[in-house]
Amino acid sequence: MTDQRHWTHIGRAEDLNTGAIEFALTADTAAAGTSPQRGFALRHDGEMRAYVNQCPHLGIELNWMPGRFMDSDGCFIQCATHGALFLPKSGECIAGPCQGDALTPLEVVERPDGIYIRPPE
Repeated sequence: MTDQRHWTHIGRAEDLNTGAIEFALTADTAAAGTSPQRGFALRHDGEMRAYVNQCPHLGIELNWMPGRFMDSDGCFIQCATHGALFLPKSGECIAGPCQGDALTPLEVVERPDGIYIRPPE
């Protein structure tokens, strides 16, 4: 069986200069019976990463301000509500009430014409 999910353009590389790119996941990518979620993409250590913008502890959005997901040192993704810290490379929570859980990753690719994600199944 082939994967029929389509890649969705979410922004340009220049959009990452001030932090992360935030985007809406369309209604058909949200879990059944829930409202559409949001996602974010960022570049960390030269690699693109993208995750669903939802803390595994409370199910709330992570960011401090629009496009701001990293802690003050720029080392970890940080939940604005309770300070949980997540590894940018894997989304794993390493500190806070959701330690051991992880952010939901999204497939992401950077092409010459922009940054694309492939919504979850």
